[in-house]
Amino acid sequence: MEKRLGVVSILLESRDSVRTMNTILSDFGELILARQGLPLRHKGIHVISLVVEGTTDEIGALTGKLGRLEKVQVKSVLTRYREDDYDETADKT
Repeated sequence: MEKRLGVVSILLESRDSVRTMNTILSDFGELILARQGLPLRHKGIHVISLVVEGTTDEIGALTGKLGRLEKVQVKSVLTRYREDDYDETADKT
């Protein structure tokens, strides 16, 4: 199955879901290449951006679970870049 690169943005409107969100991110840790958080305390929100690489099904599962959390908004953008999930080292034996 082919892998895609993308960006997931998460907007937390309440700290109530932080523990559950971090558990979900940990469960999908193999997809996450980078994570950046920006607390906007004066507005009472937190913005988290993720750079992800995985199949569309994997990324969709991640964003779906995050999107079901209360007071959490999630948007994702996948690039056109595609990579077959092919292990080149298998041919070098």
